[in-house]
Amino acid sequence: MNLAAILQLGGETALVVGGGKVAVRRAATLLAAGLHVRVVALEIVPQLLTMGCDYQQRAFLPSDLAGVRVVVVCTSNPAVNDEVTKLALAAGALVNHAGEAGAGNLRFPAVLERGSVTVAISSGSELPMLAQALREKVALSLPAELPLSVWSTQRDAALGLDAEGQQAAMNDLRAEIRAAVGLGT
Repeated sequence: MNLAAILQLGGETALVVGGGKVAVRRAATLLAAGLHVRVVALEIVPQLLTMGCDYQQRAFLPSDLAGVRVVVVCTSNPAVNDEVTKLALAAGALVNHAGEAGAGNLRFPAVLERGSVTVAISSGSELPMLAQALREKVALSLPAELPLSVWSTQRDAALGLDAEGQQAAMNDLRAEIRAAVGLGT
């Protein structure tokens, strides 16, 4: 069984080993999450050079793992990917092996964000196109806006009531939320 979690890693350092199209996608995800991204690769596509990452155009060195919390391995050389993955796992990093997801301990789900609501979808296998399609389906079923601050205020007010009043207010809030997302009570 997999454990799904949303991690707050803003400000942490991520290392991307590889400089191609996959590196561009993963670096964009990491940067959007607020991580400081370093790229190490023999060849780096021009788009990656303009994304705000630190980069070094050279081969990976084990010392590149110092101070790194997240490692994405996405070179075109399977032996390099396997070795970097092995070293990064031993160093205690969260590791995404782009060529063989099962080798690492971190996968990137398809993510849908609506305000402060985040829905992450993983296919549980190596079918990212399935997770992406499911994300689109979920997006179509969610309202464009959810009044989270109103609902939070209602919940907070309910928590200050006596047990009977709290139960009634929470039931009302539950029904309101379920109706807003298209479910019955």
